[in-house]
Amino acid sequence: MCADRRPQAPLAAPLRASSRTYHLSGQAVEAPACPAGLHVVATPIGHLGDITLRALEILAGADLVACEDTRVTKKLMDRYGITTPLTPYHDHNAAAARPKILRRLAEGAAVALVSDAGTPLVSDPGFKLVREAREAGYIVTAAPGASAVLTALAVAGLPTDRFFFEGFLPPKSGARLHRIEALKGIPATLVLYETGPRIAASLADLATVFGAREAAVCRELTKLHEEVRRGDLATLARDYADGAETRGEFAVVVAPPAADAPPPPESVDEMLRDALANASLKDAVATVAQASGVPRRDIYQRALELTGKT
Repeated sequence: MCADRRPQAPLAAPLRASSRTYHLSGQAVEAPACPAGLHVVATPIGHLGDITLRALEILAGADLVACEDTRVTKKLMDRYGITTPLTPYHDHNAAAARPKILRRLAEGAAVALVSDAGTPLVSDPGFKLVREAREAGYIVTAAPGASAVLTALAVAGLPTDRFFFEGFLPPKSGARLHRIEALKGIPATLVLYETGPRIAASLADLATVFGAREAAVCRELTKLHEEVRRGDLATLARDYADGAETRGEFAVVVAPPAADAPPPPESVDEMLRDALANASLKDAVATVAQASGVPRRDIYQRALELTGKT
């Protein structure tokens, strides 16, 4: 299942002592050695059964797995009997760890990149490693899978035709309100990450800026204590201020802004009369269409009626 592509003129990778196998339904499955390059692998966001067969094959067949927290990834590896060596790669050590991983790629190694949960490069430092690996000419492939963003969208019951992923809002209220104000006019469903200690304050700030927009707070998705609360932002903020469970990881999904209602016909007529008194019919129609949001063809037809030119 691994892509059979290699970087140009790779050097021989050191042999690995551990077995290239994984366990599935009590059976040991032999995994082929992964081709040289960087393999970006999605892992479960909670339920370990959400791992894909391709991800298991890559994790078992790689020479090295770069992960945020080796303790977290080891639980997944142990669950499936995978013994590939682990190396930490996270925000605090990325500058020092990245050259070492690139050096392994230069030696012809297959390196799998994972995050603690979900798809790498979403709210983690992985993009710099991917960028530098590509710039150095190494093959980069992705094994898609679980994503908290898409999982939250799937259960929120809000529009999914267009969405904007913001990630974490600033921790301090002043900066958070400023950022929320910048998000106010985005014509899409918003998906945010938040921590338990900040969830009530963030929801309150969202309500202050967005008003009574519909939202869903998704906690511990795919895990034993999964919970999805739906309601308007102010109600949800009160729920968490009043003692709703704040343990676990949160994704907040917020409905897009409501489309502005078109102005009443009498208002459009008044705007047209004022515009026609000071501009040509063409310019008046353009001005009123832009100001009102009413289609230009409808404004033009009404302008002809008002001027007796129909």
